[in-house]
Amino acid sequence: MRLSSLADYAVVMLSAAARRCGSAGRCNATMLAEETGVPLPTAQKLVSRLSAAGLLESTRGSGGGFRLARPAAAISLADIVEAVEGPIALTACVDHRADDCAIEGSCRVKPHWSVVNGAVRGALAGVSLAQLSAPQLSAPKLPDHMPDVEIA
Repeated sequence: MRLSSLADYAVVMLSAAARRCGSAGRCNATMLAEETGVPLPTAQKLVSRLSAAGLLESTRGSGGGFRLARPAAAISLADIVEAVEGPIALTACVDHRADDCAIEGSCRVKPHWSVVNGAVRGALAGVSLAQLSAPQLSAPKLPDHMPDVEIA
């Protein structure tokens, strides 16, 4: 599983916006494109999508620009990915759109994909924009539920 470049760029841009503008200051697509290296047309497209998804608030005119619609701690990685990619679904059969699966009628796994999708979305929802925009001072802590591995 891999995020599209557009979703990756959205995360990079919003992280820069959180560091630079927060919810009080204003940014613009040109400023973020220069800071992140995201091409300006792509940055403009992403600002539009992220605004439509309610993650950014925009103001027109001089002194305008955009800012985070809510605090960075209240915006999750899942929110950002869904703003660009749509609902998180690892297989086509569970996103409620028409698909052309040849085994849909006899598939015994399909009922379980919603649990998997929920787990993936939950993991992404557990990471906030505030965490993504903070400097990483040390390696991330592994979850407590990871099994110990013995090397012989």
